[in-house]
Formats: sequence, C-alpha cells, structure tokens
Amino acid sequence: MKQCTHADALPHPEPEALNQTCPECLRDGTHPVQLRLCLTCGHVGCCDSSPGRHATEHHEKSGHPVMRTFEPGEDWRWCFVDHVLV
Repeated sequence: MKQCTHADALPHPEPEALNQTCPECLRDGTHPVQLRLCLTCGHVGCCDSSPGRHATEHHEKSGHPVMRTFEPGEDWRWCFVDHVLV
C-alpha cells in the first residue's frame, strides 16, 4: 500500500485558514463546490468538481503537497504528490 511521504513534514499545529471560502472563486464570480485547506500555508481552495479547481491549482503553483477537507463534518487529507489519502 502506497503511503504519503509528506505528512511528517507538515507544520504542527496546522495553519489557520486564510479565508472561509475560495478567494479565487470570489474573484472569478464562480461558486465553489467543496473547499480544501492547504496544510502548508492555510490557503483555502475549491475542489476539482468546482469550475476553477483552485486547490489543485494552488498545489501546482506552490508545490505544497497535502490538503485536507474544509467541509463541516468531514475529516480526511489528500497528498497531491503521492496520490493517497493521508
């Protein structure tokens, strides 16, 4: 089973969210489907089901490897680099 090689390097405690919604969606006038929190810097971006795919875009531009869901009642993390749940 493949494992995430980045989780141990994440900051503790995890960063505070910089926003409560996706700022790129607000800028573009689109609606985020679900939100994701970057566990390196606290950027909030929309998921790949959203028109802008801003969480993935953030990873591609920043190289930050792991995000977690920013949805109430959900608790999971995803490593973009290793393509696994953390």
